[in-house]
Amino acid sequence: MNFEPYPFEKLNILLKDITPNDKYEPSTLTIGEPQFETPHFIQEALYNSVAQLKKYPKTAGEDELIAAQIEFVSKRFNVNLSDKEIIPTFGTREVLFNFPQFFLFDKKEPTIAFTNPFYQIYEGAAIASKAKTIHLNLTQENGFKPEIDEEKLSSCHLVILNFPNNPTSSTLTLEELSLWVKLALKYDFVLLNDECYSEIYTSTPIPSLLEASIYAGNKTFKNILVINSISKRSSAPGLRSGFIAGDETILREYIKYRTYLGCASPLPLQSAAAAAWRDEKHVQVARDIYKKNFEAAYEILGAQIPEATFYLWLSVPNALEFTKKLYKEYNVKVLPGEYLGRDDKNGFNPGKDFIRIALVEDTKKIKSALERIKECLS
Repeated sequence: MNFEPYPFEKLNILLKDITPNDKYEPSTLTIGEPQFETPHFIQEALYNSVAQLKKYPKTAGEDELIAAQIEFVSKRFNVNLSDKEIIPTFGTREVLFNFPQFFLFDKKEPTIAFTNPFYQIYEGAAIASKAKTIHLNLTQENGFKPEIDEEKLSSCHLVILNFPNNPTSSTLTLEELSLWVKLALKYDFVLLNDECYSEIYTSTPIPSLLEASIYAGNKTFKNILVINSISKRSSAPGLRSGFIAGDETILREYIKYRTYLGCASPLPLQSAAAAAWRDEKHVQVARDIYKKNFEAAYEILGAQIPEATFYLWLSVPNALEFTKKLYKEYNVKVLPGEYLGRDDKNGFNPGKDFIRIALVEDTKKIKSALERIKECLS
C-alpha cells in the first residue's frame, strides 16, 4: 500500500531547517487537540473504575456506555436510537479506516467519494480498500459545501461527508443534509457523516445526518450512518471514545467484523466516557472558550466567525512560504491547506493558498499568536 505522508510529517519536513525566532514564545496551532485539562469529574470516573482492568471488554461495548451514548443522541438531536442502531468504538479514526474496508470488500470496482480537503484517514481507507476515489471539492466559490454531481454519485458505493467540516469550518443545514439522504436512497450508496465537531458550535446547535434522515422520511436510517467522538467536546482525546450509529442492517454485520479487530475500549475508559457523554455543562465551558477565540480572530484578523469547529481556514498568499516565514520570524506553527487536499484532474488543489489554524489554546495565548500572524501578513 502506498500511503501519503501525514500532513504533520510534511510540515516537519517543510520547517526542518528553520530556526524559529526565540524572541517569541512558541505557539503550535497545527493539530486539532484541545489544550485544556480534561474535566475533573471525568478523571475521577476513570480513577474509580481502574479495578475493572482485570476484565476483558466486550467488542460491542458495555451497557453503561451504550446507554450514555443513546441518551446523548436523544437529548442533543431528538433522535431515539435502539441499541442495535449504535456501536461504541475506540475513537473514530479506527472506524473511518476499517469501515470502508469492511463495506467495500465484496464490491465490484469499489468507489468512494469524500470531501476535499479532508481528514487523511478517508484517503488511507480508500487506498486500503483499493477503491476508486471521487473528490467533492470544497471551495470559496461553492461556500465550502460539496457540489452535487449525480452522474458521479451514481457510481459510488460509499460517500463520506464531514460536517461541521475540518478544515474549512463550513456546515450544512438540515435541508442540505436531507438532500444528501435522498441521493443516498436514489443511487443506493451508503452515506456516512463524520460529525466529530458537532458539539463545538458558536451559537446554534448543528444538525445531525440522523435528524436529516428522519426529516427526509427515512426513519429507519437506510443507507445512513454517522460517527461522533468525545475527543473535542470533552477535551478528552485520550479516552478514545466514539460511536457509529444509523442503519441497523449494516451495523449488524459490521459488529461481527469488529469482533476480529481487537479494538474494544478498556473498561475504565468506557466508564469515564459514559460519565462524559452524559454531561453537558463541561461542553458549554469549552464552547465559550472557543467562541472567545473566534471573536479574537475577528477583532485581530477580520476573520469571519464560523458556526462550528475550532478551526480558522485563512486565505493567505503562497501558503507554504507564509508558513515558513511565520515560523521563522514569529515562532508560530500553522498547517498549509494544500497538505489537507489533493489535486483534481486539472491540477487544482482546493486547499492551496489557505492555512488551517487550530484555536485550541486559551484566549490569551491565541491572541498573542493571532497578533503575530497579522504582523506576518502585513
